[in-house]
Amino acid sequence: MLFLSRKCQTLLACSVLSLVSVSISADTLSKTIQVENSIQNSAKKSQMNIDGLDDRTRKMLEQYRSVTRQTKTLLTYNQHLQALLESQELEKISYTQQLEQIETTQQEIVPLILNMQQSLEQFIQLDIPFLPAERSERVERLKAMMTRADVTNAEKFRRIIEAYQIENDYGNTIEAYRANIQLEGETSSVDFLRLGRVALYYQRLDGSETGYWNNSLKRWEQLLGEYRNPIRQGLRIARKEAAPDLLTLPAPTAAEAKQ
Repeated sequence: MLFLSRKCQTLLACSVLSLVSVSISADTLSKTIQVENSIQNSAKKSQMNIDGLDDRTRKMLEQYRSVTRQTKTLLTYNQHLQALLESQELEKISYTQQLEQIETTQQEIVPLILNMQQSLEQFIQLDIPFLPAERSERVERLKAMMTRADVTNAEKFRRIIEAYQIENDYGNTIEAYRANIQLEGETSSVDFLRLGRVALYYQRLDGSETGYWNNSLKRWEQLLGEYRNPIRQGLRIARKEAAPDLLTLPAPTAAEAKQ
């Protein structure tokens, strides 16, 4: 049987204790490493969760901003539509009122057109007799148009105003034209000189006779021979064959012109 000395036993015990201590330290270190790794893994997972939350937060923020912009756009558009609706409502009210007044307007415009046509006809009859065929034909066309159902009242009114404008323009122009006239019971071809609505003269084509229209007596009267050249010059001026010039011609007085 092997007997160890006390010293050897002591050394052996120390060795055993050292091995046990090393083993315990190794286990502790291993556990510490495992704990550290676990902590790091948890930290990584937490960071990943944080990154994921940050991405979702960023996306939600972008969505919020986008929705906010769309909301503002829709609000602006809705305000615009509301303004349009209010404007259309006002127009609707206006159109309704106009439609209600159309019948009254139609009843008033027809007598007005008829009165204007009759007044124009009477005016031409009382006026100096220049271009009688042309002016009478215009009046007859207007009179025939008054009873046509295929012509609107607006067109009738436009044509009446057009005829009035033509008559108004006669008062601001001079004109020379050739036509037939009844002189001493005979039809003769003469040259006419119209000075606005102030006076109307005639001259035979050979210059042998010159005269004017006496509107107060409603007849043609001869003029003295001294007016033959002024009338001839007036005809040339009206035809733009001569430059404008002063003419010495007989003219009705203000009272005669008024009549």
